[in-house]
Amino acid sequence: MSALIEVHNISYYYALDEHQAIPALNDLSLSVDRGEYTVVIGANGSGKSTLARHLNALLVPATGKVWVDGLLTSEPENKWEIRRRVGMVFQNPDNQIVATTVEEDVAFGLENLGVPPSLTRQRVDGALRLVGLEEYTTHAPHLLSGGQKQRLAIAGVIAMEPSCLVMDEPTTMLDPRGRKEVLQTVREMNRQRGITVVHITHFMEEALLADRVLVMEAGRIAAQGAPVDIFGGDLELEPLGLEAPAIPRLARLLRAGGLDIPRDALDVGKLVSALC
Repeated sequence: MSALIEVHNISYYYALDEHQAIPALNDLSLSVDRGEYTVVIGANGSGKSTLARHLNALLVPATGKVWVDGLLTSEPENKWEIRRRVGMVFQNPDNQIVATTVEEDVAFGLENLGVPPSLTRQRVDGALRLVGLEEYTTHAPHLLSGGQKQRLAIAGVIAMEPSCLVMDEPTTMLDPRGRKEVLQTVREMNRQRGITVVHITHFMEEALLADRVLVMEAGRIAAQGAPVDIFGGDLELEPLGLEAPAIPRLARLLRAGGLDIPRDALDVGKLVSALC
């Protein structure tokens, strides 16, 4: 499996004044394979969102290099092509909704790219069908629920046919139902369409969906591995300012009490099966 994104030894700083700057990323390296679902977790201030913005050239590193599909993000002539290949979804879907109807909003980016109307119609219909909003084509976006709005924002990105979807805390403003809707939509796109996903979150339960979990601390990657390695092993998350999801925490307590609970008992179903 080849890497879609390559990050080599990048550092980035936020200036406090003319003489002071605080590091947000510190000599960080990683690669993201095509079709991979990667979740990035970490305490506030660990550099998660700063990393996300480096993956589609919204930010460029102070030192080090980032390649997207072989394109160097620090080269100005590459930025628009990189942003076509790597779509971003942010916390607040209202900030990404620009039109008065659902279908017009999804078509907005395509029209800016000069996509022919017949192909635009095809892509809009396909994107809305993929996120489960095909029945809301002519609805006003402001009348949608929070989860529907975020799925609309995702549809607008997906219509551009990106290779990768980067989501920066996409469920923070949603209720549990909306979170479930969005996560199910994204996971299906990853599995059925092979779209690479990089998902930044502070909800530890969302990391259980990943192929790989990256744990960030102070601008570095402190740990990485499959969910079972991060949550089912001996890694101590508390010193990193994190707490494992409820089921893996319970499984660890039961193991400590002498029960033979497998490390991959990360959800209710597997834990119940192990106990039975």
